[in-house]
Amino acid sequence: MAVTDKADIYLVGSKCIGQYGGYESFVQKLLEYHRENKAIQYHVACKENGDGHMVVSKLPGASQVKEKRFTYCNADCFLINVPTWLKSAQAIFYDVMALKECCRHIEKNHIQNPVVYIMACRIGPFIKRYVKKIHSLGGKVYLNPDGHEWKRAKWSAPVRRYWKESERLMVKAADLIICDSVNIERYIQTEYKKYNPVTEYIAYGAEIRSSQLSDDNSKYVEWMRKHAISSTYFTVVGRCVPENNFEPIIREFMNSKTDKDLVIITTENTRFLQEMENRLHYSKDKRIKFVGTVYDQELLKKIREKSYGYFHGHSVGGTNPSLLEALGSTKLNLLYNVCFNREVAQDSALYWELDKGSLSRLIDHVTQMAPDEIDEYGRRAKQRIRDAYSWQFVCDRYADIFLNRA
Repeated sequence: MAVTDKADIYLVGSKCIGQYGGYESFVQKLLEYHRENKAIQYHVACKENGDGHMVVSKLPGASQVKEKRFTYCNADCFLINVPTWLKSAQAIFYDVMALKECCRHIEKNHIQNPVVYIMACRIGPFIKRYVKKIHSLGGKVYLNPDGHEWKRAKWSAPVRRYWKESERLMVKAADLIICDSVNIERYIQTEYKKYNPVTEYIAYGAEIRSSQLSDDNSKYVEWMRKHAISSTYFTVVGRCVPENNFEPIIREFMNSKTDKDLVIITTENTRFLQEMENRLHYSKDKRIKFVGTVYDQELLKKIREKSYGYFHGHSVGGTNPSLLEALGSTKLNLLYNVCFNREVAQDSALYWELDKGSLSRLIDHVTQMAPDEIDEYGRRAKQRIRDAYSWQFVCDRYADIFLNRA
């Protein structure tokens, strides 16, 4: 490996900085932890419009936008306008245009040895020409393949075939593949063995510090009052999509005997919620509380801390940020039993299956657990984060990769 004095790193694939998605949270932490690292200059693509776009005015510490660029944590960030009529194809257009801008910026500014780090495998059919261009400019292309996008239930069969082929082409073209899950790395090495992929494992991160908000803080108290939440409650945090298994969680919760509330913190998806309502009639259960999004990170951390337990139903990803954040804050974590979730939590959580009655029985069990048993799960969860998923550890690993690999 060669060591470089300065690295220009172009981040492509997150819609914005911060907010809800895994990549968005990752980018924010990477910039924050490397804010004072003079050896790394980040250049970050952000969506200017459309679903999940970057609202610069809501990002504390960001500069004003000038000629579609702004700075945050000393990073150079640029906005990409996306035609909203493209609908689900917006993400593909966005990534391609972001790559095009990276190449333009590298060439115009004579950037030496740049690294373009692409998050997710959306643009396989277009990747070859951009990799060739970046190589001609003396750069490298790194890839984070995310989870199994081609397995997501929301996609039709033709779209799933596209995602799978796109993944193949991007793995084949990348100079280095950074996997956030041991299971994903194993899958890449096995599925695409003929391409001899070069991989590294670096997980996402989380924090174990307590929220800066006290239990009687007005922000937290008013939030509880606004949504009529009881003093003890379970939480679910994540995007409202089928592969996160909201429907089985709600159904099983409705069948449980607990008197605690279920607080669901999620993005808006009116059609999906209405379809679930038609099947479950969950609005008749006063324990079920859909509360929308919570972007205030200190408030969200306080909500997690005060939660009796957290349900995690994610089924197709690698290392999921919502799970890591829950392990860092919530004592009892009840996870859908798939390899990705077990890899992360190990013995610090409890697991459930999709079989009827599995989760409802677990809910009834944990509501009868002794306080010292609950505390022990909380201790294990925080230790798991300390051992393998601290943001400091993760960002240090990225700095090492960016600076010490030619």
